[in-house]
Amino acid sequence: MVKVREDQPLTDSGTVDLQKWLSRLQEDVRLPEPARLREACELAQTLELDAPRSHRVWLTPGSSFRMGLEMADILGELKLDQSTLEAAVLYRAVREGLLTLEAVGKRFGNEVANLIDGVLQMAAISYPLAPNHGMGQHNQQENLRKMLVNMVGDVRVALIKIAERTCALRQVKDAPREKCQQVAREVADIYAPLAHRLGIGQLKWELEDLSFRYLHEEEYKTIAKLLAEKRLDRDRYIHDVVETLKGLMEAQNIHHYDVDGRAKHIYSIWRKMKRKRIDFSQVHDVRAVRILVPEVTDCYTVLGIVHSRWHHVSNEFDDYIANPKKNGYQSLHTAVMGPENKVLEIQIRTFAMHDEAELGVCAHWRYKGHDTNAKSRSYEEKIAWLRQVLEWQDEVGGFGDLREGLSSDVAPDRIYVFTPDGHVIDLPRIATPIDFAYRVHTEIGHRCRGAKINGRIVPLTYKLKTGQQVEILTATKGGPSRDWLNPSLGYVRTSRARAKIQAWFKYQARDQNLEEGRVLFDREMRRLDVDGLDLPKLAKAVNYQTPDDMYAALGAGDLRIGQVLHQAQQLFGETDDQEQLDRLLAKPKRQSSKATKSDITVLGVGNLKTSMANCCRPVPGEPIVGFITQGRGVTVHRQDCSNILQLRLDEPQRIIEVEWGERAETRYPVTIEIQAWDRSGLLRDVTGLLGNEKVNVLAVNTLTDTDEGIARLRITLEVDGLEALGRLFSRIQQLPNVTEVRRLRDTDPDKTTRGGGA
Repeated sequence: MVKVREDQPLTDSGTVDLQKWLSRLQEDVRLPEPARLREACELAQTLELDAPRSHRVWLTPGSSFRMGLEMADILGELKLDQSTLEAAVLYRAVREGLLTLEAVGKRFGNEVANLIDGVLQMAAISYPLAPNHGMGQHNQQENLRKMLVNMVGDVRVALIKIAERTCALRQVKDAPREKCQQVAREVADIYAPLAHRLGIGQLKWELEDLSFRYLHEEEYKTIAKLLAEKRLDRDRYIHDVVETLKGLMEAQNIHHYDVDGRAKHIYSIWRKMKRKRIDFSQVHDVRAVRILVPEVTDCYTVLGIVHSRWHHVSNEFDDYIANPKKNGYQSLHTAVMGPENKVLEIQIRTFAMHDEAELGVCAHWRYKGHDTNAKSRSYEEKIAWLRQVLEWQDEVGGFGDLREGLSSDVAPDRIYVFTPDGHVIDLPRIATPIDFAYRVHTEIGHRCRGAKINGRIVPLTYKLKTGQQVEILTATKGGPSRDWLNPSLGYVRTSRARAKIQAWFKYQARDQNLEEGRVLFDREMRRLDVDGLDLPKLAKAVNYQTPDDMYAALGAGDLRIGQVLHQAQQLFGETDDQEQLDRLLAKPKRQSSKATKSDITVLGVGNLKTSMANCCRPVPGEPIVGFITQGRGVTVHRQDCSNILQLRLDEPQRIIEVEWGERAETRYPVTIEIQAWDRSGLLRDVTGLLGNEKVNVLAVNTLTDTDEGIARLRITLEVDGLEALGRLFSRIQQLPNVTEVRRLRDTDPDKTTRGGGA
């Protein structure tokens, strides 16, 4: 049965009486600052009245302001907090462009603005999104559900969205039939199952009945008519049963209880008829009574009273207290042959179980409070939430193994983005526009030349985020760039896209691949200032018979330049020919003396004597910090050690940063030169990149030719090999305005002065 709700109180002029509305709302929920909620209501009302008619974007007929009040009514019945109610009232004004999130944050706080922003992100899901076009409607539904889960970080966001869809479904009755069915299908497939998994029974029933009404109009009317014909008799019958039960419990000295009749909602009746292949007369729980008692032991006592009074119907008893449903629902369900020999369903539960059944996750909100700081939420609470939504997914669209779904679909290693046609594409969290292009179609990937995110052009290395619309800009002909295969540049992150790019190059002419590979190899060697390599030996080290085979593999994308550099370092690092080794890199500056897992690397001050503090005895892997002692080097403590916490206050100047060493490392000082068109912030960007790459910088010198507008940065830094240096060069080359980066030979690091100016 659809929930009967009270209309909003009106003034004599026909406008909403906000004072009466607030008073009625406070019967359900405590408002710490009623005046602030009223301010939000007045703002939403004023914005709607002042907006040009053409500016209003109503998905459903009626006032968006009054829809906001109705959403707040729903959330108030669920005992949500004031911030959630304010977000509900203001949501439509923000969505329709009458109010900005920045303005909401300044006037009502960031918490309210963040809730609205979360609902706006969920609003990107419209259903159905687009024609099928062979994509598979089931897969699209499944991706939509996964996408929804991925976007929900605060459960209140989902509750506001459910309330908004409930209001939309209530108002859509005056819209065209096609619009009614579209909203109803979205609610039936997405939001009613979500309300069920969150345990919000009172909303779940209304959503199911309303969507059933539009999707199966004839069946709805038939069942509604059958219920209406028997309503008076059923009401009299239920009244007599309730009075009988009250007398039985009083006789057993149970004085704190509540007994009332419960109407079976229409969708539930229809579903049972379909599932059991029975007609309306065989649905036993059309006549139903619910009994609420204080304690679990009282539930079983009342069950005994009921069964001693009326005969139990075989196979019609479920103990959901001992075995709760997946969404946490608990109750005793039994069917008996009641008065007049009619089947009667009786549900028995505690008052707390009833709150859980009706309010679900909101009941926990009411009794336990909430914490809006995602970082402070415990891991177990977050997992419990994900499991709830995971179970919801499992119910409405089987997607395989539950454990696999938990790790691959709910954990934040997947994203869900839209094509321009509205299809949902799922990708790994690290995916780029090129990965997206190859996921849509191989040819789109090959001809990709640019990308737009929500209408704005972005770099091809941009990391995609859930909910974005991605449009690929393509050329009429051509193929992928070999730079896409360079992992240091970050163009391609998925193995699927990389394999398709490699396949494209593999099928090109060998002569072309050989030439392209030779150019790539020579360019990298010139940039690193490396010559005199034993090419046949190097080719065999990377598993190719000849240098030409190696070049062809590089050109085809089967071999990466980083692999060649790694093997070159390994090859020359094992030889006794010191001249060859020195040709690759300068003499090492320092080398760790040990190679155990317990080595300590002291950042920024070279090698110092270290010892483990006896007070906390840190072990490898724990967060640590160092304290400079007098004459005994550095003592290493756990970061949460009480002694080190006191020392931070007493002698902060002697606290230094340390980290666990993973292996003995040989580091070489190398001088590089970066040439770029001069611009503001160039030096900052370069040093920032080196910092992110954890590169130790020994010296910096900059020189700018103001006439030519060219800046040259000469930097001495430490690297552990050719592969790392090549990777670093690739990253630097991607900085704006950089035209060339190369290694300098025979440069004395001590003569390079520190400076600035770029």
